[in-house]
Amino acid sequence: MTRLTHLDDSGAAHMVDVSTKPATRREATAEGRILMSAAALAAIREGSLAKGDALAVARVAGIMAAKKTPDLIPLCHPIALAKVSIDLLIDDDGIACAATVATTGPTGVEMEALTAVAAALLTLYDMAKALDRGMTIEGVRLRAKSGGRSGDWRA
Repeated sequence: MTRLTHLDDSGAAHMVDVSTKPATRREATAEGRILMSAAALAAIREGSLAKGDALAVARVAGIMAAKKTPDLIPLCHPIALAKVSIDLLIDDDGIACAATVATTGPTGVEMEALTAVAAALLTLYDMAKALDRGMTIEGVRLRAKSGGRSGDWRA
């Protein structure tokens, strides 16, 4: 069984020491979606929300959240991010979000990608909640990661 890296030998939580790990290119992509009413989706598509361009604001929120991940997730390392991209795709019943984050360093960026997706989707909720308080965020998950000792992984 794999040992949990954020627990020391006594079971206490601690920040993993990555100082001896080599700096390699690392990338992660996460995804999720928000389901909403036809009226809320139409307002986002048309750019007619009272709060403004929901898609633009959600992209910026996702980028900012990726950069702030260690402020939100207690044991995450501060990482110099080289890339954060947020893709939003409107479909029939909602909006899909994918975030890709990259760095060159001693630890991965999976948490940054997941945080970016969550923040972008929460921002869409905030922007459109006047039209639909019953929106549902679902399927937030890691889709792929590359680099590091554990190598590549795909869902």
